[in-house]
Amino acid sequence: MNFDEIMPDYVPEIAPDVRREVMASLHRIEQEHEVEILFAVESGSRAWGFPSPDSDYDVRFIYRHRLDWYLSLKPGRDVIELPISDDLDVNGWDLRKVLNLLTKPNPTLLEWLVSPVRYLWREEADELAAFARQIEAGLSCQLHYLNLGRNSWKRAVNDDGSTRYKRLFYALRPAVALRWMRLHESGQPPMNFQALCQGCDLPTAVLKPIRELLHLKSRSREQQSGPSIPAVNELIEAEFAHAEAMTLPKPEQAVHE
Repeated sequence: MNFDEIMPDYVPEIAPDVRREVMASLHRIEQEHEVEILFAVESGSRAWGFPSPDSDYDVRFIYRHRLDWYLSLKPGRDVIELPISDDLDVNGWDLRKVLNLLTKPNPTLLEWLVSPVRYLWREEADELAAFARQIEAGLSCQLHYLNLGRNSWKRAVNDDGSTRYKRLFYALRPAVALRWMRLHESGQPPMNFQALCQGCDLPTAVLKPIRELLHLKSRSREQQSGPSIPAVNELIEAEFAHAEAMTLPKPEQAVHE
């Protein structure tokens, strides 16, 4: 059985009324803050490939001010955040902040630039994406996925031993991203979870339960819990342990007189 038979492609769908609401919010932001939005994309589970029916819409955007804003001696705020309304979460970063973060690099920003869901995409965004493709993921991305995954994994297991599906996937995706980086000498891990799995040479014994978990999460509410799956747990722990061994600083050897 090949990968496509076990793990079908995920095609994200954004309802037309949601797109209209998002675009209206972006237009208001441009007017009220006197900025130009260069791109706006979906981040979070709907872009990653494992949304629940009640998942939020996580809209992330990059914007720029007029030139005189950047010439001011007093730096202005470089983030715009709207209050979360119903299931819509909208916030963005200023272009200068983005350019600084790209050089680190910042894994979250790298993911925004390859999101499969675009609400708005101007010509300048192509230049940012082209620049990002030249950046190697490196140690900062490994540490990001390790810390993100470990923190989620700690909160994934309930007192009764059952597993919270949302937290499980928030740990599983970073674990698979770490595996992808371990197996590929260069490049950046795909944002989409299914594409990540395809590039990680996972055994069928792991892919099949992951497929079942994806099926369950797509039909469950965000806080749904279920039985623990040993094969998936072992994958998560193994990849975190391997990443820790590769990225954490080695203790200095004792100096003997």
